[in-house]
Amino acid sequence: MIIEKNMTIKKNAEHKKDTLFSHPMGAVQGFTFDASVASVFPDMIQRSVPGYSTVVAISGVLAQRFSQPGTRLYDLGCSLGATSFAMAQRAVDNCEVIAVDNATAMLDQLAITLAEQSVPTPIHLVHADIVDVDIHQASVVAMNYTLQFIDVAERAKLLTRIREGMVDNGVLILSEKIQFDSTQVNELFIDLHHDFKRANGYSDLEISQKRDAIENVLVPESLAMHRQRLVDCGFSRVEVWFQCFNFASLVAFK
Repeated sequence: MIIEKNMTIKKNAEHKKDTLFSHPMGAVQGFTFDASVASVFPDMIQRSVPGYSTVVAISGVLAQRFSQPGTRLYDLGCSLGATSFAMAQRAVDNCEVIAVDNATAMLDQLAITLAEQSVPTPIHLVHADIVDVDIHQASVVAMNYTLQFIDVAERAKLLTRIREGMVDNGVLILSEKIQFDSTQVNELFIDLHHDFKRANGYSDLEISQKRDAIENVLVPESLAMHRQRLVDCGFSRVEVWFQCFNFASLVAFK
């Protein structure tokens, strides 16, 4: 059962610089979206994911183009709500944004931000696992760097439910870390991604320990696999609109 969480509004918390993996840890624990991650998440994702700001901004542009009056826009795996706000700022009138995440710490911080900012489209926060959420009357669904954390065996079922819950001419924005069939190409883009992180101030220790923490938690797939699965799940057309190194964003049309 989906429960819309009654958020407690707290004083605004500062988002700090990400230093979570800056000290030797010995046995590195698996990555979780806990309070320590929530407190540094804006800095972490900006310095870790090439093109993140572009993906968020264009999610808003696509919401402006494809949202329809009387429909819902879903941000599945909303974290601190960057995509939710981008869509809410540009959606057509008489819509609502449903922001879903299973990380309490993320939603608590998002509730603070939501209480302090005015947006033209209502944003409703839902504390739930996205695999359990009912998608209904959706014109736009965004999953920006979310599907990669879902069990591979559950991905097709989730995407099918999303497609079935969409209105005609609805779109899915799917952004993911990807891998390549060629070992040489895969290693090249991993190296370039690590160079990107170094250029943004991360040390080799931080890069190594973060990679250990996220291994087997984040499971990337190839663009070909994403395309084929989306088609198999009933989407009529799938296009890649953005790629930088081993990160890409697709738009799938109902």
